[in-house]
Amino acid sequence: MEWVETTGRTVAEALDTALDELGVDEEEVEYEVVEEPKGGLLGRRGARIRARVKPVSREKPGERRRRSAHREDSRSTGGSRRRSGGGGDGAAVAVTGDDGARPATRRRRRGGRGRGRGERREERPASARGEGAMEHEEIDEVSLEEQRASAEEFTRGIVDAFEVGAATKARIEDDGVLVDVTGSDVGLLLGPKGATLQAIEELVRTAVQRQTEGRGARINVDVGGYRAKRREALGRFAVEQAQQVLESGEELALEPMNASDRKVVHDAITEVDGVGTASEGEEPRRWVVIHRA
Repeated sequence: MEWVETTGRTVAEALDTALDELGVDEEEVEYEVVEEPKGGLLGRRGARIRARVKPVSREKPGERRRRSAHREDSRSTGGSRRRSGGGGDGAAVAVTGDDGARPATRRRRRGGRGRGRGERREERPASARGEGAMEHEEIDEVSLEEQRASAEEFTRGIVDAFEVGAATKARIEDDGVLVDVTGSDVGLLLGPKGATLQAIEELVRTAVQRQTEGRGARINVDVGGYRAKRREALGRFAVEQAQQVLESGEELALEPMNASDRKVVHDAITEVDGVGTASEGEEPRRWVVIHRA
């Protein structure tokens, strides 16, 4: 997975910027501090970090078992290990209509943009931030293919419990797993504003993460192409709001949304000249602010 380099007034602010660029939550990334923030006679210098989505294993089960057996032999002769964890996702943003995304907006009438990236985030010591793969415990990794098969099987069990005529198929996509559920009568699996789909996705993600000790791939579930339609609608909505900001000159704050939805908004608005975006708030209620650039 490609590394991104971001800056901020503090390490936490730089990390927030990286999370928005990667479209994930903090538990799903690993990062290292390139430069700590410093103050001096010539002014304050910000922090700089490198971050990426935690890599997942593509090794075959046999290779993993042999590596695990080798570590067991090492432990029996006095070896030691360190441990790390992670995994999670934010809450869904409301969607109205069949494919329209209409997050609420709050018009802001105040001076300055107040980007607020991580201003209330507690600074943690380096040992708690998981900087660099060498600081993590070597755990028995579950290959991406195994995670795909597990996610597909678990989702199929949920679909069967709903007793709807739907097919379930999972595939590996961008170092993650996407489970597609298709059928002619899948509305029950969506629920109002996608609430049931969100719950199903959380269940599937939790089931897979129990096998990977929280270091698995990103797991997403889609029903009847709902998420693809929603991303398209959310992107259109973001551009419409950006046009309003250009016309009025006033900032707009969208309603809280999860990291992947914020990334859709950020990416869509980069195509609009004269406006920019910033994320504010604390997870899981973190939102995007659209402002004049």
